[in-house]
Amino acid sequence: MNSLENFMPSRQAALARIGAVRPSDYARSRNALEGAVTGLSPYITHGFVSLPEVLAGVTAEHALDAQHKFVYELGWREYFRHVWQFRGAGIFDSLHEGLLPEAGYARLLPSDIREGATGVPVIDMAVSTLYQTGYLHNHARMWLASYVVHIRKVHWRVAADWLYGHLLDGDLASNHLSWQWVAGTGSSKPYLFNAGNVARYAPAAWHSPNTVVDQSYEALDRVARQPARHGRAVTMAADVNSVQIEPALLTAPPDEFAAIRPDKAIVAGRDVWLVHPWSLGELPAHLPADALVLGIFVRDFHGDWPWSDKRWRFVASRMAELCSVCWYGDAADMGIALKHARRVSSIDDPHLTPWLPGLAACEPSPALFPAVKSRCDSFSQWWTRATRGLSSSAELLASKQGPAW
Repeated sequence: MNSLENFMPSRQAALARIGAVRPSDYARSRNALEGAVTGLSPYITHGFVSLPEVLAGVTAEHALDAQHKFVYELGWREYFRHVWQFRGAGIFDSLHEGLLPEAGYARLLPSDIREGATGVPVIDMAVSTLYQTGYLHNHARMWLASYVVHIRKVHWRVAADWLYGHLLDGDLASNHLSWQWVAGTGSSKPYLFNAGNVARYAPAAWHSPNTVVDQSYEALDRVARQPARHGRAVTMAADVNSVQIEPALLTAPPDEFAAIRPDKAIVAGRDVWLVHPWSLGELPAHLPADALVLGIFVRDFHGDWPWSDKRWRFVASRMAELCSVCWYGDAADMGIALKHARRVSSIDDPHLTPWLPGLAACEPSPALFPAVKSRCDSFSQWWTRATRGLSSSAELLASKQGPAW
């Protein structure tokens, strides 16, 4: 399992992870918590490296078929962005009804889950790992989500919001649509797991015999379809000796990073390149030598989606390395100040879609797969269209994002 110390906030650390990828080991063992996962997701989410850079770096050492499991998993991230593009804020609502009516799920996350004190080791280990590292293996995320939604009857959106705030790699599309996939509101069937599955893929400390998840899949399916008693989620008795203190979620960067209020005097008459939390890669080679590289944290976003201190430090450390000055403030105030610049440019990202196009001329964020122009409601449909006619990763990288109808 990756520790926080391994997530150094530098592009060099991201490139080192790319160089360490062994695609055959990844394909064979990625479902195991101690398997050959890449740990690249925080760096991809925040733009330290792009998906094309990741694939190009891996294929420089390992020739891959376009259908290789590693390429396939990269596709999920772009598929979720595809859904976000077409659905917009609709990804934060159930795409269709799940196993129970919406009213059958609680709108509060029980304290024993937040505190990692459910008495179910796989869940409590997941919460402890999340708080300590800001990261969870994808399989652990699925186990946690399945337990929360199908056993504890908590609405997926409530829990998705909670998890997002504590993840270093939290991407609104990937996170919330993955919760919907588990819940069965964004997929054809819900995801269920049992203690046998945990024993197969997790270390011993995670094993959960003689707990609520130690049942057959048939029994767990019946549990998932059974309404909560009195329409409320069950609250488990907490073990006070195992309670985890939930880290605070913050709406602004730590003071030590010296983000200041928007100031027109700083940008007046200058070419400005805006760096935001999802564009932390190399600066463009075409920037004028005297361009101001300005970091921005848009309060409008962070007020709705606060982050843990760990994530703020991961992002703000890299931004401080790239930028001579950073602003924290409302998008409206930034817009007023930036009107005094000669030219303002940036890279687009859907997290800032409500505000960024009003602040800067935006270049598209790098994409790996050809754009699919019509909405796909399943990954398999999108994958078929996005990889049509492509047999190798080299062909995918050379496809130059031509339309895939």
